Amino acid sequence: MKEKLSPRTVAVLAMFVALSFVSVLLSKVIPNVAGFLSYEPKDAVIVIAGFIFGPFACVIVSVLVSLIEMVSISTTGVYGFLMNVVSTCAFAVPAAWLYQKNRTQKGALLGLGLGVLLMALCMVIWNYIITPYYMGVPRETVAGMLATVFLPFNLIKGGLNAALTLLLYKPVVTALRRAGLVAEAKSGKGRFSLGFTLFALAVLLTFVLLLLVMLGVI
Repeated sequence: MKEKLSPRTVAVLAMFVALSFVSVLLSKVIPNVAGFLSYEPKDAVIVIAGFIFGPFACVIVSVLVSLIEMVSISTTGVYGFLMNVVSTCAFAVPAAWLYQKNRTQKGALLGLGLGVLLMALCMVIWNYIITPYYMGVPRETVAGMLATVFLPFNLIKGGLNAALTLLLYKPVVTALRRAGLVAEAKSGKGRFSLGFTLFALAVLLTFVLLLLVMLGVI
C-alpha cells in the first residue's frame, strides 16, 4: 500500500468497507439480469480506495465486504463470496495499479478501461467453471450464455462502475483530505477537470441505457 497501515488508514479502509456494503444493500432495488446477475456499485467504491491507498487496499476491502455479504444477506454462500472477490479484484486491482503509476486523467482512464476488460474476461472464464455448480445447471447451458449474457453484462457493469469512479473520486478524496484522513496531493497533475466530469457523465448515461436495454426496460 502507498501509505503505511496506520490507525488512520485502517479507519478509512473500514469506512470504505461500510460504504461498499451499503451500496450492495441499495443495489437490491435493481432488477437482476437473467434472474441471477445483479449490478452492484460497490466496485466503484473499492476502486476509489485503491486509487488512494494502492492495489492491495482493493483486495482488503473486497475480501472484507464480500465476507460480510456472505454471512449476512447472500444466498450463494462460498460460491458467491469467491465470485465477488474475483470479479471485484479483476476490475479494481489493475485500475488502481495503473493509476498509482500514472496519477493523471489519462492514467485513470487507462486503468479503468483495463479493469473493465480484465474483469469481463475473468468472469467469462469463472462463470464457465463455477456457475454450473451453484446453479445446478449443465455446463453446456452456461457455455451458451457466455457471449450473450455474461460478457455483455460484465462489460456494462464494468462501464457503469468505471464512470461512477471517475465522477466520485475527486469529491471523495477532497472530503477525506479536508478531514485530515488522507494526505494532500504532492502536485495538481491529477486534478479532474469539468470537461472530464462531463465526459464521465456521458459514459455513465450510456451504460445506464445499455443496462436498461439488457433488463428489457427500453
